[in-house]
Amino acid sequence: MSEMPISAAPLARLSSRDEDFDARLDALLAWEGVSDAEVQTRVDEIIRAVRREGDLALLDCTRRFDRLDAVSMAELTLEAPRLAAAFAGLPDEQREALEAAAGRIEAYHLRQRGESWQYQEADGTVLGQKVTPLDRVGVYVPGGKAAYPSSVLMNVIPARVAGVGEVVMVVPTPDGAVNELVLAAAHVAGVERVFTIGGAQAVAALAYGTESVPRVDKIVGPGNIYVATAKRAVFGQVGIDMIAGPSEILVVSDGGTDPDWLAMDLFSQAEHDEQAQAILISWDRAHLDEVEASISRQLPGMERRAIIETSLGQRGALIEVADEAEALALVNRIAPEHLELSVAEPERLLDGVRHAGAIFMGRYTAEVLGDYCAGPNHVLPTSGTARFSSPLGVYDFQKRSSIIHCTAEGASALGPIASILARGESLTAHARAAENRIKR
Repeated sequence: MSEMPISAAPLARLSSRDEDFDARLDALLAWEGVSDAEVQTRVDEIIRAVRREGDLALLDCTRRFDRLDAVSMAELTLEAPRLAAAFAGLPDEQREALEAAAGRIEAYHLRQRGESWQYQEADGTVLGQKVTPLDRVGVYVPGGKAAYPSSVLMNVIPARVAGVGEVVMVVPTPDGAVNELVLAAAHVAGVERVFTIGGAQAVAALAYGTESVPRVDKIVGPGNIYVATAKRAVFGQVGIDMIAGPSEILVVSDGGTDPDWLAMDLFSQAEHDEQAQAILISWDRAHLDEVEASISRQLPGMERRAIIETSLGQRGALIEVADEAEALALVNRIAPEHLELSVAEPERLLDGVRHAGAIFMGRYTAEVLGDYCAGPNHVLPTSGTARFSSPLGVYDFQKRSSIIHCTAEGASALGPIASILARGESLTAHARAAENRIKR
């Protein structure tokens, strides 16, 4: 088989000085994920079938989409002993790596755990907040070619730290292909039951429940467009983490980082899929030239070359800016999932970053360390949603309830305020309910 041709510049070169820069950047950033009417129709049909037929629909979908002829849900259920066996069967280095990563992820997320609190006012009124974990959470883990044990750790461990009572994991096994590393990660993270189902049918089962799959309170975890569409469709019935788009990396470099390192950092996200986005910003034109040359030199040797080349060609860019300030302005405009500040003094730039899912500081902090084992969560807002969203965390698995406990004196003091505002809204019953408790 002949090698695929490679262009000298497999990704776009942009300059902030170009007259059409804004339009070109907007076009580069544009991405619409869950918008296909045909996909939506198919997902709606699957959800209706699962709600109507329960396990029978799950078995039918598994036969059609995963090519597995299971006759009962028992064949699609893996219990704790099977997960433990997967872990025991791994090579020592993989077991040790999973445990090390899990330990670091747990240590980081323990610091996020919210606590209940109260305070008392002078008249004895008590106000506060009660923090309660969710009862049951569903974790979707991709299967088949996309098998990510790291996603198991990142989604399950924060839920466990939060105190979630039960975590139900689903992972498709097309053609019966079971990934032992994924099952081992489930064991390490504390999962006790896995259903080998996937797609929109798995999301529907978690949202509405079937004879075998328990209904959950929230669904988290990545998936393909059918999974994302289904998560959007069931939102409101259950909570969801986010509608995730393709993976993204934005690197800001001052010219002092090895161009080969930066090229590989861009590859690390581009190799996820053809729609992933990898962008490098610098105010050093010669440095951008060096990175571009490194990309062309290293790309032919990459195992996922075709995916990387398509990703860089469609959505990648090397962007020249005037200075640091302009670089930071672009960072906040793009609001990337992953941001590498590959500069000599990253702390000096940090305050200027307002929108980013995760920030990797300095020349030695490769984004990939965050994917696996640094500790912070790798489930991050994409497609500019870092403007208003945060990484997945313990707080996503906890609810907060307000506490209000008035004494007679407190109710009498608050009553007139509530009465005046209620009558201003023409809500007489509201007003009178408050007035009943005013001391005369």
